[in-house]
Amino acid sequence: MEDASAAAIIDARGIVTGWSEGARRLTGYSAEEAVGRAVRELLAEDVPPEAVAARSGTVMVRHRDGYLVGVRVTACAVTSRDGKPHGYVVTAAPPGRAETSLAGRAFQQASMSMSVFDTGQRYLRLNEAACQVMGVSEETLLGRHFPETVEEAEHSRGFNWHLRHVVETGRPLRYESYTGAPALNREHAWVTEMWPVRDAAGQLLGTALAAFDSTEQYWARQRLALLNEAAAAIGTTLDVVRTAEELIGVVVPRFADFASVDLFDWVLGADEPPAVSADEITLRRVAHGSVTEGTPEAAVHLGEVDVYPSFSPIARAMREGRAIISQAGEPAFMRWVAERNARAPEGRPYRMGVHSMMAVPLRARGTTLGVAVAVRVAQPDDYGDDDSVFAEELASRAAVCVDNARRFARERTTALALQHSLLPKGLPGQAAVEVAHRYLPSGSAAGIGGDWFDVIPLSGSRVALVVGDVVGHGIPSSATMGRLVTAVRTLADVDLPPDELLTHLDDLVTHLASDDEGDEVPELGATCLYAVYDPVTRRLNLAAAGHPAPALVLPDRSARLIPMSAGPPLGVGGLPFEATELQLPEGSVVALYTDGLVEDRDRDVDHATDELCRALTVPADSLDALCDTVLKAVLPEEPGDDVALLLARTRALGADQVATWDVTPDPAQVAATRQAATDQLTAWGLDETAFVTELVVSELVTNAIRYGAAPIQLRLIRDQTLICEVSDGSSTSPHLRRAHQDDEGGRGLLLVAQLTQRWGSRQTTRGKTIWCEQSLTPLF
Repeated sequence: MEDASAAAIIDARGIVTGWSEGARRLTGYSAEEAVGRAVRELLAEDVPPEAVAARSGTVMVRHRDGYLVGVRVTACAVTSRDGKPHGYVVTAAPPGRAETSLAGRAFQQASMSMSVFDTGQRYLRLNEAACQVMGVSEETLLGRHFPETVEEAEHSRGFNWHLRHVVETGRPLRYESYTGAPALNREHAWVTEMWPVRDAAGQLLGTALAAFDSTEQYWARQRLALLNEAAAAIGTTLDVVRTAEELIGVVVPRFADFASVDLFDWVLGADEPPAVSADEITLRRVAHGSVTEGTPEAAVHLGEVDVYPSFSPIARAMREGRAIISQAGEPAFMRWVAERNARAPEGRPYRMGVHSMMAVPLRARGTTLGVAVAVRVAQPDDYGDDDSVFAEELASRAAVCVDNARRFARERTTALALQHSLLPKGLPGQAAVEVAHRYLPSGSAAGIGGDWFDVIPLSGSRVALVVGDVVGHGIPSSATMGRLVTAVRTLADVDLPPDELLTHLDDLVTHLASDDEGDEVPELGATCLYAVYDPVTRRLNLAAAGHPAPALVLPDRSARLIPMSAGPPLGVGGLPFEATELQLPEGSVVALYTDGLVEDRDRDVDHATDELCRALTVPADSLDALCDTVLKAVLPEEPGDDVALLLARTRALGADQVATWDVTPDPAQVAATRQAATDQLTAWGLDETAFVTELVVSELVTNAIRYGAAPIQLRLIRDQTLICEVSDGSSTSPHLRRAHQDDEGGRGLLLVAQLTQRWGSRQTTRGKTIWCEQSLTPLF
């Protein structure tokens, strides 16, 4: 027992009978002091039962100088010749002694943290990795209760609970945690395996564990989860600024303590991208966020412009088209921080501790839109290569959303400008109706629709009221709307009845659809309502092509929908349209509208139309005020479609403004008819128009007698112009022609065209009507 190993011989009574030099060095007791003493006197505490049963384990020995020494002991029984226990040879290895066995070396040199505890959660063994995590040597921890070796914290209590749980249940467990460790300056992710250790008889001796540092895998999962979250959180609206704010919401605070998004001014407008200077880059701050309330560390306020010099990480990132990482201590980083502090010194305290930043260009479809900046202050880890890959992917997704929002805004602006150019600016003055209108473009992501309306003066003081809706949204719908507006005005000029006009319009839409490629066919579907009001007869004649029926408010304030056939939408083709005619009292209000006013997926159409009728009966000072009342009462807070509303209050031309004569188809009646017209002009005080009117009446009545058919009628209407109409039973339309020098006729209509403001003809149910208008405004 004189070698350097620590060994002792103990008899069956527990008395020390042998003591080696190694034992003296380990405990401080010489052989004379130890031999003959009970081994219990040399121990600082009782040997754990599991160690006794296993004849190995860690025991605490009190050194001769008074301090405790944890030693790993192994006992080997010594038997007598008859096989009875005679004593034990106990060998002890001091803590830190190099392992000699392959298994021991494998345990000690394992790359993961491994430890062994007794059933009371006291350390029995630790490998080198575990000691590095704990920050102390194995000698310091051996025999100590786990809670005594760590700070009082939630994760420490959880770790100890799992140790106890293995002892109590006797079953292994696995759990993941994200916690700190005494020797680590930041939190790590751990995957910990714990399992019970038993002897040959199955008796539970302690708990072993292996903890794998899975921080890299943890952050990889976190970055992937953040990307998945970004896919759902960024781009929820087609608004550039809101999209930038959503990007900030994703990265703060999990990826950055401060983040900002700066964009070129042209991204926020409808302009094309200009050439970018290589020296300085001018950007506008559209969003930023921080873990500190109020974002006090921001040197640039929202909406402000900032100029980034060429040396800055921001300029480099945009110039090189990749993420640029800059760390504390680097010259460019220090210049950037100094520039921020000089620009906004009040935020200097909040920039203390800034140690890492990353600038990532926002690029979409080959175009740089701006830059996103992420800064870390409280988070201890600097940005690394994995972070730059993640940031570039996140920025790429965000940039596509920003570009989509920019393109939507540009298309919306273009479509709105196109639509406004096609809608009537100032409705023409006429005596038939008083009108007011409203057009509200959609604010939804679908874009501007193809809603439109028009008021078209017709011959005989009549007026056409039109409202329509093109299927689809955006510029194609606005362009189609323009086609239909032009077509309706052209067909209205021919003075077709409403049902015939819609038939021709339906043919036009069908032809347009067949000329376009398949992708455009759905965009050419449309609905339309066309109504003609005659202030002389006070009759309203209307027909619809798949459009909602108008509402009618009578002078007694009763309101209802006009019963009529909706008809098929334009573009279906082959189906008839039905006209509806009704006589209106003077002062009636007709409300024409598009379906966006009453239709919505969250509303009942019948209920909405009832609200419309009730709103139309509310007293209002004017039709404009009534328009506002209707929109406020009926329109939802966020309309999902365009809304067009056209209100028309009917007027009537009194008997003192209209004069009618039936003409016998005899040339001798021309002079009498001309004289009757002259007398009527005198009664109206329009003698200055008598000369032209006599010529016009003579030519038109003579043509009707000569080329037309009975019955023949002359009508004069005194409105804003003097209207002369001659009707006959023939459906043959007249036309201008150039008379030769020796021709006796052929100059009548040419004369009428030269003497009047305008002239024309229209087909009627009984034939045709030739009409012309003279100005009542003196020329001088």
